Amino acid sequence: MSGHALVLPGGSYRSHAPHEAEPVVDWLEGLGIAASVLRYPLGRPHPAAHAAVGARIAGLRRAGVERVLLLGFSAGGHAAGLAALDPPAPAARPDAAILGYPVVSLTRHSHQGSSEVLLGGRDTDENRSALSLETRVTADAPPFFVFHSLDDEKVPVEHSLLLSGALRREGVPHELHLYPVGGHGCALGGPGVDWTAACERWLRAGGWGEKTIPG
Repeated sequence: MSGHALVLPGGSYRSHAPHEAEPVVDWLEGLGIAASVLRYPLGRPHPAAHAAVGARIAGLRRAGVERVLLLGFSAGGHAAGLAALDPPAPAARPDAAILGYPVVSLTRHSHQGSSEVLLGGRDTDENRSALSLETRVTADAPPFFVFHSLDDEKVPVEHSLLLSGALRREGVPHELHLYPVGGHGCALGGPGVDWTAACERWLRAGGWGEKTIPG
């Protein structure tokens, strides 16, 4: 079954972090997963990035790709999560999502940079809630793999905890991995943040890559 992973680097919706882009593609391709970077629009309010992600997924499906995986970091994690939970069209929903230290909520522990770009001049409670991932979770959401560091001062770990809680309440399969140290922006990991090993097992169990773990 053909599959493709789209990597969405972070950067507060104002830039694309290089270390969260091509190096991550190289890691995925080393696992036997075709991958590419999706550099979504920057500095433009919602739904610019959301529409671009949805269009790219729909385009892959038209090209014959059967399964699409999203892997996003920080603001890119928000963009990936929103596409997975509230796709602009049925064909634009991915089959699985990996989120690293993601921006989740615009109402609680809000990340100012991402919020300012996404909301533009439409900063209302209603719009903040609509763009908060924890409010978009439904039982038909795809499986998630989420990781975060407890010492992240830019996007507090509460973001991932909010998302995990919402996924659990709706019965959506997911894994949440928390690490004592690691800060923000660790990308493929570092001392004490060996998320890639756990994620590889999760990917294999889900049938991604060259080998699948039985059962």
